[in-house]
Amino acid sequence: MLEVRALQAFYGASQALFGIDLDVSEGEVVALLGRNGMGKTTTLNAIMGLVEPSSGEVRIDGEDVLGWPTYRIARLGLGLVPEGRQVFPNLSVSENLIATERAAGKSAWDLPCILNLFPCLTARLGQSASTLSGGEQQMLAIGRALLTNPRLLILDEATEGLAPLVREEIWKVVRKIKDVGIATIIVDKHVAKLTRVADRYYILEKGRTVFCGSSDTLAKNPDLSRRYLGI
Repeated sequence: MLEVRALQAFYGASQALFGIDLDVSEGEVVALLGRNGMGKTTTLNAIMGLVEPSSGEVRIDGEDVLGWPTYRIARLGLGLVPEGRQVFPNLSVSENLIATERAAGKSAWDLPCILNLFPCLTARLGQSASTLSGGEQQMLAIGRALLTNPRLLILDEATEGLAPLVREEIWKVVRKIKDVGIATIIVDKHVAKLTRVADRYYILEKGRTVFCGSSDTLAKNPDLSRRYLGI
């Protein structure tokens, strides 16, 4: 579904990506790992067109979308939950959700589906999004992305800064999303949790892909985690 080849990107004169390779198949969950500043968020933003790559290929269903505006890429079925949530703070919870709702097929995500997934948002529908807790904002951000009815969901720092109980709720939701067959790319620091949901892993080091493999391969090579993740 998604093919990334030799992706390079710059911030001004500083090069951030040095030839990233990445694949995601239909229904597959892929984890993107690496220490802070290694290029994970830049890779996701380059895929979405939020950062303009200098060279390489980003193919969705075989079509090269490099250089396309973000809205056109999103319309191909990509949904992003950005780092820091970035909900619309001055809109209510309900308005945040309605703003992104997009019909798609007979198995479409709609508002009742989102409220069933995140029951705590039901009592918050009339509240300003800025008044929600960090965990509630993350739930809102995920719900907002799901309402675009994506084929590929991108979760950047899925549980960053959340309380342990809230993190568990988010991981349960990620597993449910996997069960319904939505392909997913996840960036998160909790590798032990990722091993329960991810099918494959990519590790980035200084803007380069240094590892691609399964949970078993990663588990059998603890030196990889020590060297590239510091765990």
